[in-house]
Amino acid sequence: MSRRIHLEAGSSQLPEREPLLSSDDENGGITKKTYASVDVQAVALIEDEALLIDADESPRKRQLGPTSAASLIFNRVIGTGIFATSSVILRSSGSVGLSLIMWLLGATVALCGTAVYMELGTALPKNGGEKNYLEFIFRRPKLLVTCIYALYAVLTGWQAASCSVFGEYTLHALDPTGTPSPSVARAAGVLCITFALLLHGTALKAGLHLQNVLGIFKLLVLTAIALSGLASLLRIPGFKLENPPKNFEWSTMWDGSLSGGANAFVTGLFNVIWCFIGYSNANYALAEIQDPVRTMKRAAPLAMLSVTLVYMLVNVAYYAVVDKAEIVGSGRIAAALYFGKLWGVGAERIVSVIVALSTLGNILAVLFTHGRVVQELGREGVLPFSSLFASNKPFNAPLGGLFEQWLVTTAIVLLVPPGDAYLFMLSLSSYPLALINMFISGGLLFIHLPDAWLTKPLQALRASYDWHPPFRAWTPVVFFFFVSNVFLVAVPLIPPARSYKVYDHLPYWLHVLVSWLISLGGVAYWYYWVVWGPRRGGYVLVRDWVRDDDGSTRRVVRKVQVAVFDESDESQRDAPLR
Repeated sequence: MSRRIHLEAGSSQLPEREPLLSSDDENGGITKKTYASVDVQAVALIEDEALLIDADESPRKRQLGPTSAASLIFNRVIGTGIFATSSVILRSSGSVGLSLIMWLLGATVALCGTAVYMELGTALPKNGGEKNYLEFIFRRPKLLVTCIYALYAVLTGWQAASCSVFGEYTLHALDPTGTPSPSVARAAGVLCITFALLLHGTALKAGLHLQNVLGIFKLLVLTAIALSGLASLLRIPGFKLENPPKNFEWSTMWDGSLSGGANAFVTGLFNVIWCFIGYSNANYALAEIQDPVRTMKRAAPLAMLSVTLVYMLVNVAYYAVVDKAEIVGSGRIAAALYFGKLWGVGAERIVSVIVALSTLGNILAVLFTHGRVVQELGREGVLPFSSLFASNKPFNAPLGGLFEQWLVTTAIVLLVPPGDAYLFMLSLSSYPLALINMFISGGLLFIHLPDAWLTKPLQALRASYDWHPPFRAWTPVVFFFFVSNVFLVAVPLIPPARSYKVYDHLPYWLHVLVSWLISLGGVAYWYYWVVWGPRRGGYVLVRDWVRDDDGSTRRVVRKVQVAVFDESDESQRDAPLR
């Protein structure tokens, strides 16, 4: 059974219960605490069993080995991006040369992000990912960053873009000559994430095995594309083209660079970075990984370095076989053009199958981890109906958290209008991640700064973190990751050049506005839950430390009713606050 931690008075260990929104004062030997607008001198616990999570519902069984951990990263990183967005990136950059530089920049940002998340993950090896890091770094006002992140976690349809692509290319594989109906493609995407929900929610081991197989399959396919493209570039018999494109001739390689302006460049960079997003995916399920510190030190860099090398070679392969103008103007994915040039139009059905299977692996990996983020928020009592989201019943899987992700993703897939749907859903996922990464890397950079750069109060604040991670990223790496995310957050606010449109029918700033509205919604939820509710209801919120049978600890937010303190009652005067 889970149990609350009881410490003796005067213990130097963490207190059993920490009040939120409090200040201490000494008055005649009687400790007084102010919670929100209520002056509290004694409190009586309200037993709310809905927020007590039994050990039977704990997700802490360490069932993920190194292969599964690497697969979580592979499947999250290798989704639809390398197949479906190369043409968007080329159009945003304006030239072949600049597009390759953008891929290198994206890879550099991703590798720096991998180092940052390795440091944070090895220091705080718990489920929840960014939630834990934001809470650790930004401690006041209490629970504010938790509420903001919670809204991102539950309202962002992380799998929506992948579901859209899955539906389209599954139908194309079934009928290569026809144009898929948008409504039927959406229905196929919903069926895909429904399959992922049922698999991860009822047959955990089978879902993990399928994830691992798809991860290996995708890596082998991309390696094959890269090698065949290099063979074509070297004019090896069997891969030699009669009229190869001139994309790598210096006179044409840089033609059209930055023709769309700064906003177009950043939009393309967003798409590149989205193709590498996934270096943090294992961090969401660290409590379920065997020997998480050692595994993260090995699996994360190996996975990301492998993906970076393969991505760069695949893009070289595309440009070695398909002309720039054809990639930009055809409206088809670069992989389909590539296969068609080398092996004929009939090979495009194979491409559609590959993209669909790759997307399925991506959806499985994202649903697996983000369902656990929602579960972690439920286990700590942050969300309404927390007991539902926290439960692992009846199949030893976080079915409530998985269902929440299914519901939001399905709604976005069905409601976003066609045309701009894929790019909008992509931007609506990548921009919030840039916001979150900006704050996380900025906080970590503060912890890294030398004492000589800080005032004494800031030195004392930094010392309070007592930061000694098993893995420590190089400070310039953290700085570069921070600056890159500041850039990604700020530049999309600049209007694009007249010759470039971010969306065909939507305003260019829409995904930025929606992201900031989610942040403001998190602030409103925090005020309602932490400030207004306690004032109106005559209770306070406290966090109990709870230790599960595996030794891990978590903090459960609970209600504590305000009790009337009677100074004539000596037993109350001597009783410690609980």
